[in-house]
Amino acid sequence: MELRFLGGAREVGRSAILVNDSLLLDFGLLTGNPPRFPVETPAPDAVVVSHGHLDHVGTLPSLLSGDARPPIHWTPPTRELARTLARDTLKLHGGTLRCPFTENDLRRVAEVSEAHGYREPFEAAGFEVTFYNAGHIPGSAHVLVSEGRSPSSDRAQSDDDGGETRLLYTGDFHTHDQRLVSGTTARPDADVVVCESTYADVDHEARATVEERFVESVETTLWEGGTVVVPAFAIGRTQEMMLVCEAHDIPCYVDGMGKGVTRMLLRHPEFLRDADALRRAKSHARFVTGRDGQRKRITQQKAAIITTSGMLSGGPAMTYVPEIRGSPVNKIALTGYQVEGTPGRDLLETGSAEIDGRVMPISARVEQYDFSAHADRDGIRSFLDGYGDAEILINHGDRCAAFAAELAADGFDASAPAVGETVTVDGS
Repeated sequence: MELRFLGGAREVGRSAILVNDSLLLDFGLLTGNPPRFPVETPAPDAVVVSHGHLDHVGTLPSLLSGDARPPIHWTPPTRELARTLARDTLKLHGGTLRCPFTENDLRRVAEVSEAHGYREPFEAAGFEVTFYNAGHIPGSAHVLVSEGRSPSSDRAQSDDDGGETRLLYTGDFHTHDQRLVSGTTARPDADVVVCESTYADVDHEARATVEERFVESVETTLWEGGTVVVPAFAIGRTQEMMLVCEAHDIPCYVDGMGKGVTRMLLRHPEFLRDADALRRAKSHARFVTGRDGQRKRITQQKAAIITTSGMLSGGPAMTYVPEIRGSPVNKIALTGYQVEGTPGRDLLETGSAEIDGRVMPISARVEQYDFSAHADRDGIRSFLDGYGDAEILINHGDRCAAFAAELAADGFDASAPAVGETVTVDGS
């Protein structure tokens, strides 16, 4: 089995792996100015997608710009999320170099889409493929690609050492429960594991502790008469923060793409940890329409405002932050990692941020909370402990080579391919 890494190797973004020149795993983009796309656009026989985040699906429609119409396999939520993100990309950047596809390409995605549930084997490009819950966001999947053996058994139950190569592509995953989704427990038998390493050098604080600090801080600000802006990614993080606010009876507004994503996820309750809880959270929150100056009026309320974008690089946050920035009674509670060069990162480091082209000093208090949906160092190591006799290929991280070397020193057969590199693997 040959794996060609077209992106996502020794970097976070533009994930894309071509298997035997026929099966493509993910096809994302690396956000930036300018954005970066996979190093080539292949012509696969089929595409399998791990989950609906931009760095894994952002370039997907461009595969359909020519005559080829490869089927795209994914879970139902991933299908909906990918199309939502593509429509947003077209709205923001259509017709520019920042958007590698057209409206026609996006329409074709629906024509070739094939949705599957977890643990339901299907055929793609001559391989047998199975999705397993990855615990990252709703619909996220580990992808097991098998050349010759049934992929139905977990590693702990399998004693089959024969047959062809089994590849496990972890996608992004989390080993601990979040309010929105349960952590991964799947450990399917595999000879080769392509493993993400986003937080391979980080130990996450216990989620209950993070949530307790966040709730206490927000409640204190509201008691003092302030407003809290909670920048959050539309997919996963917005819904997680809604669930936290409902559980602790914190009044909240929700704005941005996260509103539509929430409605969509409720149409797929089987991919949620507790669909009833998300329904309650949606009823508890007030969705913002944005009409007639509503956003400016909301900034006068004693409430949490959950809004895109998570790194303050666009979206309704561009209205809320300028309105609340002048008072130290108010607060901006960042809920995730802030990429270098983004306004959110600048705000943390300098106390000011460029909002809509203007650098603004921020007097409101700024805090950061780690509500990450990725496994940390211990989570990744505990996951890989089940694959001591497999070949491990580390990707999707800023320190892939260092982490692979650490694993190798501990007895794993581990390496970190580079972008553009082809790796030959087998099941022997």
